[in-house]
Amino acid sequence: MTDFIPRADLDVVIVGAGPRGLSVLERLVARLADTPRDGEVRVHLFDPDEAGTGRIWRTSQSVCFLMNTAAGEVSVFSAGPDGGPARAGFGPSFSDWLSTHPRWSGVGPDDYGPRAVYGEYLRMAFEAIVANAPDGVTVRHVAEKAVSLTREFGLTTVTGSGGTVVSADKVVLTTGHPRVRPEDGEKELLTFARHRSGLTYLRGDSAADMPLGVIAPGEQVGVIGLGLTFFDVLAELTIGRGGRFVERDGQTEYLPSGREPHLVAGSRSGLVMLARGRNQKAPTYRYQAKFVTEAAIVRARRGAQRITGSAQLDFVRDVLSLLRLEVEHVYYTAHVRRRHGDEAAQWFAAGHLASDDREELLAAWDLGDVPPLDLEQIARPFVDREFDSPDAFHDELLELLRQDVAEAREGNVDNPLKAALDILRDTRGMVRQAVDFAGLRPESHREFVTWFNPINTMVSAGPPWIRVDQAAAVIRAGLLTVVGPGTSVRADHSSGAFVLESSCVTGSRREVSTLIDARIPRSTLLSNTDALIAGLVSDGLITEMVNADLSSGVRFRAGSVAVTRRPFHVIDVLGNPDPDLYALGVPTENTRWFTQIGTGRPGPMTGFHTDADGIAEDVLRHRTAARTPGASTATHPAAAI
Repeated sequence: MTDFIPRADLDVVIVGAGPRGLSVLERLVARLADTPRDGEVRVHLFDPDEAGTGRIWRTSQSVCFLMNTAAGEVSVFSAGPDGGPARAGFGPSFSDWLSTHPRWSGVGPDDYGPRAVYGEYLRMAFEAIVANAPDGVTVRHVAEKAVSLTREFGLTTVTGSGGTVVSADKVVLTTGHPRVRPEDGEKELLTFARHRSGLTYLRGDSAADMPLGVIAPGEQVGVIGLGLTFFDVLAELTIGRGGRFVERDGQTEYLPSGREPHLVAGSRSGLVMLARGRNQKAPTYRYQAKFVTEAAIVRARRGAQRITGSAQLDFVRDVLSLLRLEVEHVYYTAHVRRRHGDEAAQWFAAGHLASDDREELLAAWDLGDVPPLDLEQIARPFVDREFDSPDAFHDELLELLRQDVAEAREGNVDNPLKAALDILRDTRGMVRQAVDFAGLRPESHREFVTWFNPINTMVSAGPPWIRVDQAAAVIRAGLLTVVGPGTSVRADHSSGAFVLESSCVTGSRREVSTLIDARIPRSTLLSNTDALIAGLVSDGLITEMVNADLSSGVRFRAGSVAVTRRPFHVIDVLGNPDPDLYALGVPTENTRWFTQIGTGRPGPMTGFHTDADGIAEDVLRHRTAARTPGASTATHPAAAI
């Protein structure tokens, strides 16, 4: 039975109740607490999963899955505690909350908590925001998937999969990581597995959504990709199967339980994702860029406009050159600090900033023996290499991982290499100023997405060092084989198995019965299987961002939702911003860069919180003028909180 209730003075729908949706809710309620308004405000969060966690951070997943951001660097609240209860605008960081947790209090600010436990924190935040909302503000979690959005009489109607219908003044799309349609290569693998008994193909997704429990002990299991999802799969199929890691004679060893499969993994680079340096930075640390600055980006745009007639930049020429200087500045300064102390490092840093001949400066400081920093070589160390056996490749891979772990353990300040690579994280905001909203020329935008971003991710967005150390231990235990660089994967009809092989490693061919794609699939508007998104595209209410050079005709289809600058109104098929519909986070990736991040930082608001605040401010400033007499919100069935 459908229940009808009167509409509120302002109805806001947030589609997707993960961290991005929670951040919008937090800033909406915080602003309403600061500036009370007449009439009732009701916020409806549509998500079939837990409110606050969404699908990716749900609390029911295995605790084997770790975050790759230190606990002290994470807060969903836009400001710290003020002595009152946790509520919108004020609350503990993830680390502060962990310190009182009955089970996980031992996870310190520089440690990495399980994703499921971060989900507990997000759920706590949601409940605190709801419980302490000001009078006249109601928050409802509609535990359904939003499946359609229609427009009539100046209002937007959102319908849920369980029959709930909400008429809203404003709608915010924070739908997170979607499931996507298989590409041609995936279809071939799916068909192959479907027609042969004993074969399984698991498509790319969060490891928490993969049925890893069906994998039999001792089974030969292929894994495509050596990034963050690979580490999740590895952890669940080792620690999650009862295995243990122990320290013996200064080296980590893996003690099998006997219930593990044998993993055969490979990727384009053949390299396990590199470890993030042990965190040595305070939660409120903010790096001040020296070279890739706002002023430098503006100068580059003026130069591009003068020369080409367009303010769009070439990433390699205009941005990467500055970014390399930034990284090298930290790299060489850290080397000087290590050799000569803090005062000498300050003198060197000042000289490096002012120098017109940095090669001469390096020679003057006796840094000629320091290997130059080559981001591409670090991310792709086996390019153009050949190995005469899997053992020969493993020997070199294990030595590289040993060195990587040793450097990561020294920290992201003390170790020159890890300090330098960490700057790629600290300067993301500046890179966004150059890249976002078609800030690059179309061909350069494509190069940024397909070439630079994978390299940047490989060297700066990796797991904690313990995960890389554990991967090396599983290799030594004989339960993980890394195939090699340029790994190919195919359905082999003659053997009736999936085959992984590296053309660079003699004898690397391996047959497996289960194949796991551990790469997060790239989502586009056309590949997204979500019914709501498909309907919005079909109706022309949202459209894809296409970066086009009108003079040359070159176009780059970004695959993402086109939005305005903050407050991120979606742009319809006619090119008009929609004043009542917003999109934030993953749906806008490539219109904006690195939007998949699900965490904010303690201290002054960073982009995660200011993005949400921009939407909240706009939602509360503008109202749809038209109201239908007697309009109501029908609810069925919803979890009212």
